Amino acid sequence: MTQMTTEEAFVKVLQMHGIEHGFGIIGSAFMPISDLFPQAGIKFWDVAHEGNGGMICDGYTRASGKIAMAIAQNGPGITNFITPVKTAYWNHTPMLLVTPQAANKTIGQGGFQEVEQMALFKDMVCYQEEVRDPSRMAEVLNRVITKAIRGSAPAQINVPRDYWTQVIDIELPQIVEFERPAGGARATREAAKLLSEASFPVILSGAGVVIGDAIAACQTLAERLDAPVCNGYQHNDSFPGSHPLACGPLGYNGSKAAMELIAKADVVLALGTRLNPFSTLPGYDIDYWPKDAKIIQVDINADRIGLTKKVTVGICGDAHLVANQILDQLAPTAGDTNRADRKQAIHEATSNWRQTLAGMDHEDDDPGTTWNADSRDREPELMSPRQAWRAIQSGLPADVIISSDIGNNCAIGNAYPTFEQGRKYLAPGLFGPCGYGLPSILGAKIGCPDVPVVGFSGDGAFGICMNEMTACGRDDWPAITMVIFRNYQWGAEKRNTILWYDDNFVGTELSRDVSYAGIAKACGLEGIQVHTTEQLTAAIDQSCKAQAEGVTTFIEIILNQELGEPFRRDAMKAPVSVAGINPEDFRPQR
Repeated sequence: MTQMTTEEAFVKVLQMHGIEHGFGIIGSAFMPISDLFPQAGIKFWDVAHEGNGGMICDGYTRASGKIAMAIAQNGPGITNFITPVKTAYWNHTPMLLVTPQAANKTIGQGGFQEVEQMALFKDMVCYQEEVRDPSRMAEVLNRVITKAIRGSAPAQINVPRDYWTQVIDIELPQIVEFERPAGGARATREAAKLLSEASFPVILSGAGVVIGDAIAACQTLAERLDAPVCNGYQHNDSFPGSHPLACGPLGYNGSKAAMELIAKADVVLALGTRLNPFSTLPGYDIDYWPKDAKIIQVDINADRIGLTKKVTVGICGDAHLVANQILDQLAPTAGDTNRADRKQAIHEATSNWRQTLAGMDHEDDDPGTTWNADSRDREPELMSPRQAWRAIQSGLPADVIISSDIGNNCAIGNAYPTFEQGRKYLAPGLFGPCGYGLPSILGAKIGCPDVPVVGFSGDGAFGICMNEMTACGRDDWPAITMVIFRNYQWGAEKRNTILWYDDNFVGTELSRDVSYAGIAKACGLEGIQVHTTEQLTAAIDQSCKAQAEGVTTFIEIILNQELGEPFRRDAMKAPVSVAGINPEDFRPQR
């Protein structure tokens, strides 16, 4: 047994696990441990808002592969973490959530900054535990960190603030690491047999391929079979974009080539993906999911297998290990059936899509609507979103990490980015919070300081996170590039209104008097407005180079008001008036 304080025990466990970064706003409830951070080799990043801090933490881990800590003052500081923690949960991001709690002595009496913090995060984390006695501080923290890593998700430790500064006699706990499962022998054998006999096998690579460092294994398997590889929605970095078998992403505003090819499949290997329903919705009027194909689903979480799609074979295991197991068991003739025809089909589909994408300058209107045509007529001198995305692609360095936000202009760009490595593309994921683009790219740069990074956000979403502009210019923060698509509207909601609510725009308009470039300058950062594709390409290129000199740049792109596909054609319909609404029924309050 060794005598130490509870805060010393806490910090020593952080050191054992190599947790070197924490994100939040300083508060009295955790000052006993934050006071020790500098001498422990732990950097505390004092953010402008805890919601951003949690997303910075998410971006850091997704880009670097290293777990970090989100921590804040009890009560309101902790409640601000709800959205980013749930976002991290659906992004499969391991995260240590430290929630200092109001003191045990007074909790339940309605004291200052008191809230039931365990109940708040019950649906947001893969594991949670409260410290029940000061002597258990190290034990509980070690278990929570381990659970976060094993579950590849946030895990919460709740610490009553009056448990700090206690002297305890303890032994520091042991770290027990488990091997990841490689899938069952029978299941991998069945999967190998199905793929060996397939005439048109298709691989769908998801987040598990990136997290499990399985891109090379996926590539080897694809090459053996000459199988086209589709990326899962928002996982464009899960297969090398330059590879001849790469088809691009499925899902909203994804790749027509990927959709056309997976529709031909007789066997689909869904590798490291939970097959979320939103990720496989029809696109471009193509209902592409193959109804009669045999589906092999590989996921580290057994609860996700067969949840949304009927599967022929389910394999619970690590994508890398399972891919190698399948590869080793393929028949010598695997992939031979219709190999030449399949390769030709892949080549034709991908070539046609690249040509189509290169020629897409504008957004189509639905029958009976004219918003996009009117937008072009109203502001003919301005770029469309697609013209902007092509200009952006021309300026991005090859090794760039990018983040994207939720919103119409970002969604239009889903099909454009390609990558040669994993951990290069950060998107909000299926929790879908606005305001993800800026904080996540800050986290990526903290995790990968020598790599150029560029974040993207629409002007509506950017308004949610823009307070971080006041923090990221501090001397110890690394330089980034942030792009704001400026079309002065909440575009996704506006497109819904145009299609189903007769242009009755409620809450969709943004101020034209605000300049985000001007705000950036007021925060001591570089801020520029661009109006042409040439200016945009140059700004992207120059700002990425300037990051090496410590210069953070906010690029405000002035766009026309064209709007792309609505997010949820499947979930929206025109309203029907039954009782009707009459303004004469309104009664003022007294």
